[in-house]
Amino acid sequence: MTRKFAALFIIFCFWLWVGCAVVIIGAGVGAGTYTYLNGDLKRPYNAKFDKTLNVCLSILTDLDQPILEKTTDGEKTTIRSERKNGSPQTISVSISSEDWTEVSVRTGVIGYWNRELSEQFHEFIAERLKK
Repeated sequence: MTRKFAALFIIFCFWLWVGCAVVIIGAGVGAGTYTYLNGDLKRPYNAKFDKTLNVCLSILTDLDQPILEKTTDGEKTTIRSERKNGSPQTISVSISSEDWTEVSVRTGVIGYWNRELSEQFHEFIAERLKK
Protein backbone atom coordinates (compact mmCIF):
# COMPACT_ATOMS: atom_id res chain seq x y z
CA MET A 1 0.00 0.00 0.00
CA THR A 2 2.80 2.39 0.87
CA ARG A 3 4.51 1.69 -2.46
CA LYS A 4 1.35 2.57 -4.38
CA PHE A 5 0.94 5.76 -2.40
CA ALA A 6 4.60 6.70 -2.96
CA ALA A 7 4.32 6.01 -6.70
CA LEU A 8 1.14 8.09 -6.98
CA PHE A 9 2.75 10.87 -4.99
CA ILE A 10 5.81 10.91 -7.30
CA ILE A 11 3.59 10.90 -10.39
CA PHE A 12 1.51 13.74 -8.94
CA CYS A 13 4.63 15.80 -8.12
CA PHE A 14 6.03 15.25 -11.62
CA TRP A 15 2.72 16.23 -13.19
CA LEU A 16 2.57 19.35 -11.04
CA TRP A 17 6.17 20.28 -11.90
CA VAL A 18 5.66 19.77 -15.64
CA GLY A 19 2.36 21.69 -15.58
CA CYS A 20 3.98 24.71 -13.93
CA ALA A 21 6.81 24.72 -16.45
CA VAL A 22 4.31 24.71 -19.31
CA VAL A 23 2.43 27.65 -17.80
CA ILE A 24 5.65 29.65 -17.37
CA ILE A 25 6.84 28.88 -20.90
CA GLY A 26 3.39 29.59 -22.33
CA ALA A 27 3.30 33.00 -20.66
CA GLY A 28 6.60 33.97 -22.25
CA VAL A 29 5.65 32.70 -25.68
CA GLY A 30 2.31 34.55 -25.66
CA ALA A 31 3.94 37.93 -25.11
CA GLY A 32 4.97 38.40 -28.74
CA THR A 33 2.12 36.72 -30.55
CA TYR A 34 -0.59 38.25 -32.70
CA THR A 35 -4.29 37.55 -32.80
CA TYR A 36 -5.97 38.23 -36.14
CA LEU A 37 -9.76 38.32 -36.23
CA ASN A 38 -12.05 40.17 -38.64
CA GLY A 39 -9.31 42.51 -39.80
CA ASP A 40 -8.10 43.39 -36.28
CA LEU A 41 -4.49 42.45 -35.59
CA LYS A 42 -4.04 42.43 -31.80
CA ARG A 43 -0.91 42.06 -29.73
CA PRO A 44 -0.11 42.53 -26.04
CA TYR A 45 2.78 44.74 -24.95
CA ASN A 46 4.61 44.79 -21.64
CA ALA A 47 4.27 48.54 -21.25
CA LYS A 48 2.03 50.96 -19.43
CA PHE A 49 -1.02 52.36 -21.20
CA ASP A 50 0.18 55.99 -21.42
CA LYS A 51 3.55 55.03 -22.87
CA THR A 52 2.00 52.71 -25.46
CA LEU A 53 -0.60 55.32 -26.47
CA ASN A 54 2.08 58.00 -26.86
CA VAL A 55 4.17 55.66 -29.02
CA CYS A 56 1.18 55.02 -31.31
CA LEU A 57 0.48 58.74 -31.61
CA SER A 58 4.12 59.53 -32.41
CA ILE A 59 4.21 56.84 -35.10
CA LEU A 60 1.13 58.37 -36.74
CA THR A 61 2.80 61.80 -36.61
CA ASP A 62 6.03 60.45 -38.14
CA LEU A 63 4.04 58.76 -40.93
CA ASP A 64 2.14 62.03 -41.62
CA GLN A 65 -1.16 60.28 -40.98
CA PRO A 66 -3.82 62.69 -39.73
CA ILE A 67 -5.85 61.77 -36.67
CA LEU A 68 -9.46 61.96 -37.81
CA GLU A 69 -11.01 60.95 -34.49
CA LYS A 70 -9.76 60.01 -31.04
CA THR A 71 -12.15 58.57 -28.45
CA THR A 72 -11.44 57.25 -24.98
CA ASP A 73 -13.45 55.66 -22.19
CA GLY A 74 -10.72 55.51 -19.56
CA GLU A 75 -9.68 51.91 -20.28
CA LYS A 76 -9.47 52.05 -24.07
CA THR A 77 -8.51 54.72 -26.57
CA THR A 78 -9.43 54.36 -30.24
CA ILE A 79 -7.74 56.43 -32.93
CA ARG A 80 -9.08 56.70 -36.48
CA SER A 81 -6.54 57.78 -39.04
CA GLU A 82 -6.05 57.80 -42.79
CA ARG A 83 -3.02 56.56 -44.70
CA LYS A 84 -1.53 58.60 -47.54
CA ASN A 85 -3.31 56.41 -50.11
CA GLY A 86 -6.66 57.23 -48.47
CA SER A 87 -7.23 53.85 -46.80
CA PRO A 88 -8.48 54.01 -43.22
CA GLN A 89 -6.50 52.80 -40.23
CA THR A 90 -7.89 52.26 -36.74
CA ILE A 91 -5.68 51.76 -33.68
CA SER A 92 -7.13 50.78 -30.32
CA VAL A 93 -5.01 50.78 -27.16
CA SER A 94 -6.54 48.98 -24.17
CA ILE A 95 -5.42 48.49 -20.58
CA SER A 96 -4.90 44.79 -19.83
CA SER A 97 -3.29 45.27 -16.41
CA GLU A 98 -1.10 47.83 -14.70
CA ASP A 99 1.97 47.01 -16.82
CA TRP A 100 0.36 45.44 -19.90
CA THR A 101 -1.58 46.93 -22.79
CA GLU A 102 -3.20 45.41 -25.85
CA VAL A 103 -3.00 47.19 -29.19
CA SER A 104 -5.35 46.42 -32.06
CA VAL A 105 -4.55 47.70 -35.55
CA ARG A 106 -6.98 47.52 -38.48
CA THR A 107 -5.81 48.79 -41.86
CA GLY A 108 -8.05 48.96 -44.93
CA VAL A 109 -11.77 48.64 -45.57
CA ILE A 110 -14.24 45.84 -44.92
CA GLY A 111 -13.28 42.81 -46.98
CA TYR A 112 -9.92 44.27 -47.99
CA TRP A 113 -7.96 44.36 -44.74
CA ASN A 114 -4.22 44.82 -45.19
CA ARG A 115 -2.63 42.53 -42.63
CA GLU A 116 0.95 43.36 -43.70
CA LEU A 117 0.51 47.07 -42.97
CA SER A 118 -1.04 46.25 -39.59
CA GLU A 119 1.93 43.97 -38.80
CA GLN A 120 4.32 46.72 -39.85
CA PHE A 121 2.61 49.17 -37.48
CA HIS A 122 2.99 46.62 -34.66
CA GLU A 123 6.69 46.26 -35.50
CA PHE A 124 7.07 50.03 -35.18
CA ILE A 125 5.37 49.92 -31.78
CA ALA A 126 7.55 47.06 -30.50
CA GLU A 127 10.73 48.78 -31.67
CA ARG A 128 9.88 52.10 -30.00
CA LEU A 129 8.80 50.47 -26.76
CA LYS A 130 12.23 48.85 -26.47
CA LYS A 131 13.85 52.28 -26.13
